[in-house]
Order: sequence, then C-alpha cells, then structure tokens
Amino acid sequence: MASLSFKQAPILLLLTMLLGFGLHAGLVLNFGGSINDHLLWQAYLFNLLAAEIILAVMLKIAAKQKDHLGFIFMGGSLLKFLFFFLFFYPDYKADGDISTVEFAAFFVPYIIALSFKSFLLLKSLNQA
Repeated sequence: MASLSFKQAPILLLLTMLLGFGLHAGLVLNFGGSINDHLLWQAYLFNLLAAEIILAVMLKIAAKQKDHLGFIFMGGSLLKFLFFFLFFYPDYKADGDISTVEFAAFFVPYIIALSFKSFLLLKSLNQA
C-alpha cells in the first residue's frame, strides 16, 4: 500500500468501506439481526460520504497547503460527531440505553473511515 496514489484513495476508501460493511452485515445477519437494525447501512453510507468529502478537501489542500491538513481532518471529525448526535443518537437512545450493537453500528464504520483518513494524512505529511 506504500505506492497508493492520492488519486486512487477515494476508490480504495469505497472498497474498504464495502468490505467493512460486508463483514459487519455478515456478523449481524449471523446473529439473527438485519442490516436495517440500528441504522447499520445508514451509518456506513453516512461515514463513507462524509469521509469521501473530507478526503477530497484534504487531497485538494494537500497540494497547496499541507499545514492546514490537520485542521481539515479535525474539523471533519467534529462535523461527523455533530451529525451523529443530531441524527443517530436520538434513535439509539430512544429506549433509554445504547446497546453494544447500536454503538458498533455507528462507530465501526466511523473507525474504518478515520483509520483510512489518518493513514492518508500521515502519508501526505511524510512526503512534505
């Protein structure tokens, strides 16, 4: 993966998120759940779209001002958490408790996207 070009990054992010979703959905289905439970597919879709947008901004900025990449990265993470608390949290908290399955439904795709963006940020900063 050391030869990953930044132009390939959005496609690789999509494939990574699809793989993560497939594995996660497989586990959920194996234990008798549904991909419609706990906003699972919506969480993957949201995290994919948000990460793709943040990634596009980071890649555009990387060419000109590498010193701003960290702010874009952190700002994007802040916006994703804000979106979580506005749209996902009320549904998860509706029964008074956030179960492990509900927690994983949002934060597994969040961590996958975060790890991917972190890898690219570090790669970009190391090339400076």
